[in-house]
Amino acid sequence: MSSTTAAKPLARHAPRSRSPRRRWTAERVIFTTLNTTFLVALATLMIYPLLNTLAISLNDGMDAVRGGIGIWPRVFSLKNYEVVLNMNTIYQAFFMSVLKTVVVVVTNLFFTSMLAYALSRKEFIFRRPITLVFVLTLYFDAGLIPNYLLIKDLGMLNSFQAYWVPVIISAFNLIILRTYMKSIPEEITESARVDGAGEFRTWWQIIMPLCKPALAVVGLFVAVGSWNAWLDTLLYNSGDQALSTLQYELQKLLASSMNAGANSANVAGNAASVGSGGQLTTPIALRSAITMVAAVPILLVYPFLQKHFVSGLMIGSVKG
Repeated sequence: MSSTTAAKPLARHAPRSRSPRRRWTAERVIFTTLNTTFLVALATLMIYPLLNTLAISLNDGMDAVRGGIGIWPRVFSLKNYEVVLNMNTIYQAFFMSVLKTVVVVVTNLFFTSMLAYALSRKEFIFRRPITLVFVLTLYFDAGLIPNYLLIKDLGMLNSFQAYWVPVIISAFNLIILRTYMKSIPEEITESARVDGAGEFRTWWQIIMPLCKPALAVVGLFVAVGSWNAWLDTLLYNSGDQALSTLQYELQKLLASSMNAGANSANVAGNAASVGSGGQLTTPIALRSAITMVAAVPILLVYPFLQKHFVSGLMIGSVKG
């Protein structure tokens, strides 16, 4: 008994389309080589100062004054960091710097973005003169003495308010956020108004989530500026040790070490006994250790904001 089997047509796979392979012409090879060489050289120039500072901070202070240290310490030593970390006030000052930076970033982003939203609305008839007033502050500054007298008359000397009230709105950041918000389609805000949302709700629930790249850029600018600032502590809060910041304490340590080194009898090594334990170090090595201690927190935060940094900065700067 024979059975007939129906012949099934063989399924033919369509040939996969292959993307045309790019030919390595002489011009392309030359361009790629030059471009790679330039970028590697540029990256080396950017990272070398940081590696050199790290190497000097990990080098013995007496040996560091000889110079010639590259990206690797010649005589490894942690004495410079011992001097910095053995300060009695450094941990309280570190906490104050973190608190100050967080408060300054939050308040600056809140009020600057709120004003930027108002100035980005076409229906606000006073948006141009108000923007002009803030732009003028980028070119004209009252100076240290008028600012000090203003803070004094407001009764904010030796108070935490002196850290964040004067920088509650930044004109430069205002321009970035206003320009970014103007690039958001008006249909989005109009649909929110149709759904019954007011201006505050539209700004908080609609505009702010769309401005995350620009907010990340502005927040990083404000955080770096607030973290590195020590002059505000010197001018406004030097009379209260509890309000002293990390940068102010490190600046005092560096100044004392340089003064002690200048008055030291050891002119060749320019060494000085500084710190609570009287450790022997040199100003150049101590300065490098102070730089690394102050820069580490920002270096740890930046990678988390890097993905928003370029896009937010470029969009906020090109569109008018």
